[in-house]
Amino acid sequence: MTGARRRLWPQHLLKGIAMVRRTLVLTTLIAVAAAYSVEPVKTQSRPSTSVVLYEGARLISGDGSQPIASSAMLVENGMITRVGAKGSVTAPAGASRVDLTGKTVMPTLINGHGHPGFQRGLTYSADNLTRENIMDDLNRALYFGVAAVQSQGIEKGEVMYEIRADQEAGRLGGARLHIAGRGIGAPNAGPGGAAYAGIAYEVTTEGQARQAVQELAAKKVNVVKIWVDDRNGRAPRLSPNVYRAVVDEGHKHGLPVNAHVFYHTDTVDLVNAGINAIVHLVRDKEMDDALVASIVQHNVYVMPNLSGEWGTYAELPHWLKDGDPLMTLLQESASPPVIARMKKGYESRDPAAVERGRTGYAILQRSLAKLARANAKVTLGCDTGLQDHLFGMSEQRELESMVKAGMTPMQVVVAATSRPAEYLKLDKMGVLAAGKEADFLVLDANPLDDITNTQRISRIYMKGAEVDRASLRPSLTRTSTN
Repeated sequence: MTGARRRLWPQHLLKGIAMVRRTLVLTTLIAVAAAYSVEPVKTQSRPSTSVVLYEGARLISGDGSQPIASSAMLVENGMITRVGAKGSVTAPAGASRVDLTGKTVMPTLINGHGHPGFQRGLTYSADNLTRENIMDDLNRALYFGVAAVQSQGIEKGEVMYEIRADQEAGRLGGARLHIAGRGIGAPNAGPGGAAYAGIAYEVTTEGQARQAVQELAAKKVNVVKIWVDDRNGRAPRLSPNVYRAVVDEGHKHGLPVNAHVFYHTDTVDLVNAGINAIVHLVRDKEMDDALVASIVQHNVYVMPNLSGEWGTYAELPHWLKDGDPLMTLLQESASPPVIARMKKGYESRDPAAVERGRTGYAILQRSLAKLARANAKVTLGCDTGLQDHLFGMSEQRELESMVKAGMTPMQVVVAATSRPAEYLKLDKMGVLAAGKEADFLVLDANPLDDITNTQRISRIYMKGAEVDRASLRPSLTRTSTN
């Protein structure tokens, strides 16, 4: 409105127009703020300065290189800009300093195989697959030091895509979610639990397989998941021509393809077909040397998925006893009824069932030891999110199980940090080095001495911001009433 035109309007009308404009602007601002605060990033709080020098800690970079006994790490605006020995890194004027003498720093953990959203309290069902419940799982993962989670093919509706989009836009915290969408298998060969019914694609032809992959690619999934075996005899195996079509179509769209496997013979052919990762070890027999060599040659990522160890205990395991560091974390992040049910599961164990569990589990241990000796791309992934296999707790348990199976603590640190970051194409995560995001754990003890020291968490940082873990506890420990 020009000045000449303004003079044609009565003064009281001009004031009214101005008031309406202010009201509209204020309403718009409130609406925008509400849109961005539906699920605020409650897990993080920004440091008082954007430049921080962390000094004195033992630094484990995550790439397998020799630790720095007393380190200096400069973080600027959430990114690591310099790493070296204490005294070798000069902080700019105005930078703050954090003394971490006596602590150990290492990258946050990354889990390549999880299923968020199905457990709520003591219930386990597809009805629990809500934004709130998925975020509880991702926040619980972060509480235990897990900064990213790849969901592996049991995903329903749009909610996970919405969460991923909000995280990528910076509107939402928690462990970062990667998506596989709906997995692909033969009829009745997808995930077996009642909670998962009807989620997977069921295919019998190459055309159906390619169409499923095309639909997933249109949704911009991060990976494609297939189930190949006969699921203990309840379904046909996915035929080689069909899974080869999935692999080929996935690669045409730039998508890695991962396989749930059981049998040795299937795995041999999948590796030759160009599969990118196997998300379980072979379980019908120990992997032979030829298969291990082929896995290494083809750069296949292998997720040990050692959750079967839980069935090898004849009595309450140490990590469910008061005073154990993992039990302490669990008590801080899970409801008492869930913990009580976990403990009850170890009462009156059937000796024959325990022995069968130990026999089957030993196969996995021997195969993993072979893979570790061959420097295969072993990657953290442990089916987190199955009933009572809670996020965070399960990943931490897996690290100990990997060491018990024959990996060194350093190999396990690599498998839980830089290796899954490479697998998930998280090029700014997984390593503490210049040019990477400042995502790291501050530990009270050295995990290279004892891998369970990854559970002795003093602080967690994401993009240079300390995670406010105390604010997470009320929602994670509440007792569900559904």
